[in-house]
Amino acid sequence: MLFQKRKKHLYTLILLTLFVSNFTLSGQNITVEQDAKFEQLLNEKRKVNSSIAMNDRWKIQIFTGDNENSKKTLLAFKKENKNIDCSIFFQTPVYKVWVGNFKTRIEAERNLKDIKLKYPNAFLIKPNK
Repeated sequence: MLFQKRKKHLYTLILLTLFVSNFTLSGQNITVEQDAKFEQLLNEKRKVNSSIAMNDRWKIQIFTGDNENSKKTLLAFKKENKNIDCSIFFQTPVYKVWVGNFKTRIEAERNLKDIKLKYPNAFLIKPNK
């Protein structure tokens, strides 16, 4: 019996809270001001994202393992090869370090040959979206 009364009071309290919160929020007007440069930057980002096609690009995977070692490998590679793009890709449960963004397999194989001198386990990949 006591449980039923408490349950009834709880439901009443919840409904009252929802009603009051809805009533107080419905009368407010919110205006957001944003810098024009922000919109310009957003448009540039949209253009860049639409032009990136991962399916037709070749990459070289130089490392597979945990997060900390993948970061170390990425930094070491960036120091040695400033002109080649590199990134970390997470695929459960491992982190992968991918380098390059090659249009053709031949171009990727040429770079793979040089990269294998420092990273002997490196291999070519063509990631899917």
